[in-house]
Amino acid sequence: MPDSLISGAKLGRYEIRSKIGEGGMGEVYLALDTKLDRHVALKILPPELAAQHDRMRRFVQEAKAASALNHPSIITIYEIDESASGHFIATEFIDGVTLREREAKHALTLSESLDVVIQIAGALRAAHDAGILHRDIKPENIMVRRDGIVKVLDFGLAKLTEPKFSEAIDPEAPTRANFKTDPGVVMGTAIYMSPEQARGVAVDARTDIFSLGVVLYEMVTGRLPFEGTNRNEIVAAVLSDKEPQPLTRYSSEAPSELGRIVSKALRKNPEERYQTIKDMLLDLKSLQQQLEFERKLNSSVAPNAATSLLEPATQTVGSAPTGGPQTITAAQPFTHRARNTLLPESNGTSWLLPLPCWWPSAVRLLRLSICTRAPLKRQLNRSPSCRSKIKTPIRTTIIFPMG
Repeated sequence: MPDSLISGAKLGRYEIRSKIGEGGMGEVYLALDTKLDRHVALKILPPELAAQHDRMRRFVQEAKAASALNHPSIITIYEIDESASGHFIATEFIDGVTLREREAKHALTLSESLDVVIQIAGALRAAHDAGILHRDIKPENIMVRRDGIVKVLDFGLAKLTEPKFSEAIDPEAPTRANFKTDPGVVMGTAIYMSPEQARGVAVDARTDIFSLGVVLYEMVTGRLPFEGTNRNEIVAAVLSDKEPQPLTRYSSEAPSELGRIVSKALRKNPEERYQTIKDMLLDLKSLQQQLEFERKLNSSVAPNAATSLLEPATQTVGSAPTGGPQTITAAQPFTHRARNTLLPESNGTSWLLPLPCWWPSAVRLLRLSICTRAPLKRQLNRSPSCRSKIKTPIRTTIIFPMG
């Protein structure tokens, strides 16, 4: 890079402030837009690299692909131009770190991981709707701002197709030819690419879904689903018939539903994978809402609520509506706390209320179904513990004094 690119150097209306990164496509500088008085990031492709046809074409393609998109989680391209120092792309300056750097500082919580992946999925949905495949989703191409906003970067490997106005995947859609940096090397990052991308065959939106599944798996577990000591071993693992270990094996806090989502995203056969990023995004959002509702529900329960429900199974309390003391004998203690139980008016008498032991779980599932607008059957399928209890409904009789 020329020695003139030091602090204070000028590239047209941009004044260099400092170097903030570099890669195979050149170096990135923080600069000041002197006309609009704002900070920007300049990615500069020096003349010696611009002379390489493939690199120059990728450089221009990145600018065109990203500038065609308008989404909060996709980097904004301001312009592409040329100066004595080389061709450059001016983009918004992102005050943050890459996802890789963020993960290196400390592991993300489950809630943080879901938030990040939902934002990435939203960006990919906008790109796919515009007929653009990213093809290089990985932590290094994802920035996380200080305020938590995620930005997807580097559309240098993007494949442009005809914009789609339906959710259907058209594998025969016309595309630009794949560009390769070296003879025989498939474009993309081996660790994160889909099997079809690793083979160098035609790809569609499902290749980005696979890559996003790898990123999510790594965020939650701290390890990759497909591992190897070198590139060839990793590609071999991706191309093999062996499926990755379940997500829940390495993360005790990961719910089974998240494991199902990741497993579906990582299917080797594209036909068994999520067919659109929209489908995956809907499942991720539904899970996020469910987990948030559970958190609020648990935090709203008073510590001493319904302590009488934790008493021994045989006890004498109040009086039944028919008069006289009532002794309650249950098959087993009722070990769940009542939550915001609503009882009918009873004119100061007691009510004898027979309840199954799985009652609190059933109420919880019903509330989740109403909150997330998901069918109760689906919620039940996601709760094996509650389902097993409902299969053997042991009933407990409880008296609620109303006087």
